Amino acid sequence: MRAVTLDSVPAAPSVSEVDPPRPEAGELLVKVAASSVNGFDAATAAGYLQGSMEHRFPLVLGKDFAGTIEALGEGVEGFAVGAAVFGVVMKPFLGTGSLAEYVTVPAGYGVAAIPEGLEVRDAGALGLAGTAALDSVDAVALKPGESVLISGATGGVGALAVQIAAARGAKVIATARPGKEADFVSALTDVEVHLVDFAADLEAQVRALAPGGVDAVLHLAGDGAQLAGLLRAGGRIASTLGFGPDAVEGRDVTAHSVMADANPRTLAVLAADAASGALRVPVTATYPLEQAPDAFAAFGAGALGKLAVTAS
Repeated sequence: MRAVTLDSVPAAPSVSEVDPPRPEAGELLVKVAASSVNGFDAATAAGYLQGSMEHRFPLVLGKDFAGTIEALGEGVEGFAVGAAVFGVVMKPFLGTGSLAEYVTVPAGYGVAAIPEGLEVRDAGALGLAGTAALDSVDAVALKPGESVLISGATGGVGALAVQIAAARGAKVIATARPGKEADFVSALTDVEVHLVDFAADLEAQVRALAPGGVDAVLHLAGDGAQLAGLLRAGGRIASTLGFGPDAVEGRDVTAHSVMADANPRTLAVLAADAASGALRVPVTATYPLEQAPDAFAAFGAGALGKLAVTAS
């Protein structure tokens, strides 16, 4: 099958022929219709995950997937061949990813049904970023009327987090450069989003909107320590970048290090919201599998939102 692979790391991804996977006991074989590029994939290609996870070469990249079940491994129940599913490849090693024609995934974790009303392309770009966004918002336990600063609002996780936070009634302050970035973030929700330019005096801009400090911060990009300094006393920060409790020891703020938990319930909630229109999957460009390396290049250049990769 065709797949986006690495023969070593660090390296630039390329499209090559590899043997198709076979489902082991407890696994589903999914014919992939859509996937997307995530920061995790870029980090893998850059070699940043060496030493933290086993790498099996040729390494097929990809975490997100959406498609139809082609076969069931031994002992799988609750799924049927031909069913439409999506999710996140959750395995303890790297090498059998979803940027390919087929992928195998555990039936019990990281997979859920695609509901009516959710386009397959959008489902293939929702799993990892959506889970990280929802888990981050949940970690800081936003209440209606509270202020939240979302640093990294123009990325896939941030664009979804802006929508989730706004839907919960929060006062959303989001980082975006003037121009295309600001226009992109402003269009994510009908609720007013207060924009701040991270390349200018971030503290002055945030303090003008929240003089006593913000109630919460989502650290999806930027300097965690700087962002934590913009919290009010008793404020909370959630980070997908490893900024955790140790970094704020001795200060009257709480830090949560977030690891996206793509459990079936979370995926189902995200899918239902996306299907109903309550949550928009922010796909800004779509690439066929053969052009996936171009998607990685665009991602590295700072493309807005989510970059989808489709089977054709």
